[in-house]
Amino acid sequence: MERIPILKMGDFLLVTIQVDLYDQLAENLESDLVNAVKKNNSKGVLIDISSVSIIDSFMGRILGNIGIMSRIMGAQSVIVGMQPAVAMTLVELGLTLTGVSTALNVEKGMELLRSKILLSEGQSYYDENNNTE
Repeated sequence: MERIPILKMGDFLLVTIQVDLYDQLAENLESDLVNAVKKNNSKGVLIDISSVSIIDSFMGRILGNIGIMSRIMGAQSVIVGMQPAVAMTLVELGLTLTGVSTALNVEKGMELLRSKILLSEGQSYYDENNNTE
């Protein structure tokens, strides 16, 4: 069964989608990625879709689901490299990718992940140490 590689980079997971995603491959990615977040206690997920030239509603929902599931598991998600045609298609389909941030490229995506994690860790630290109850 074909799988998309998930690379661990410190506290982050990096996924580069280099092939056309058919339904089963997309579902495998969703499951594999959420399991990898748990296994590695990852704080961030970066998904590079720069090679994706077309997207359908199913794949758009999978990307959104990955973001929501990762967030529930305690990880931030960023999608990078989105082609203009993909962005237009997502808008036309009414898909907002709730729970997922976007950036132009991997470098900007990593910066965004780092800043989101620092912000969430700072907020967690503040919440734990300034409990008003």
